Amino acid sequence: MFFFLSKTLYYFLMPITWVMIILIWALFTKKSRRKWWLLRIGVFLLWLFSNPLIINQLLLAWEKPPTPLKSIHQTYDVGIVLTGITNSEKRPEDRVYFAKGADRITQALMLYRMGKIKKILITGGSFDPKQRLEKAESYWLKKFLIDAKVPAQDIVIETKARNTRENALFTQKILKKQFPNQSYLLITSAFHIRRAMGCFQKVGIQSTPFSVDFYTQDKGLKLPFSLIPAEVAFYKWYILMHEVVGYVVYKALGYA
Repeated sequence: MFFFLSKTLYYFLMPITWVMIILIWALFTKKSRRKWWLLRIGVFLLWLFSNPLIINQLLLAWEKPPTPLKSIHQTYDVGIVLTGITNSEKRPEDRVYFAKGADRITQALMLYRMGKIKKILITGGSFDPKQRLEKAESYWLKKFLIDAKVPAQDIVIETKARNTRENALFTQKILKKQFPNQSYLLITSAFHIRRAMGCFQKVGIQSTPFSVDFYTQDKGLKLPFSLIPAEVAFYKWYILMHEVVGYVVYKALGYA
């Protein structure tokens, strides 16, 4: 039930949903004064959610900055990679189709090649728990790593998790059994690292965060380009709102 409600709620966090509701309300309301205000609110929200400068600054405040590679002075026993980075709806099923967030696995591969991590543990299954193993995202990412010449014995997969809490719960069982009391590097998107760290700490996994997949520009945006509406800003607003609400809900439920 929690999984279903959490996925449904996020549709109402899309900025375009807010704008459409207000504009449709303005279209059908019979009160002229209300229509006047609703139209102006709708236009203001369109400007706000399409402004690249505003969302860039907000995401800069939320994302955990990247870790300089030269500051990693130890070799971690396990690099933990959270999934949610592939397109499972493409055919033929003879390769991995990456979506936004591929940094999670490609930078894990980089860290492995650099000798910064010894093993790669990939956690994440399918949204449908009845799906066979071959539908699990971690299964396909393992295949990608093997194709990239990573030895199979250095890859461990967890195939059932459907959200961040389950990532932590199911990973904890694997670590306790196969890699107890070792050092762990948690690899996930910069916007997601707060919630992920909270979940893993809650189940007793002490790990070091390694942020990847950034949505921000450090140098910011200059005038007049920062005033030009950008459709990608809508998506970035959704990412931020989705994650902030998710983090608050997880905190309230005691998951993080």
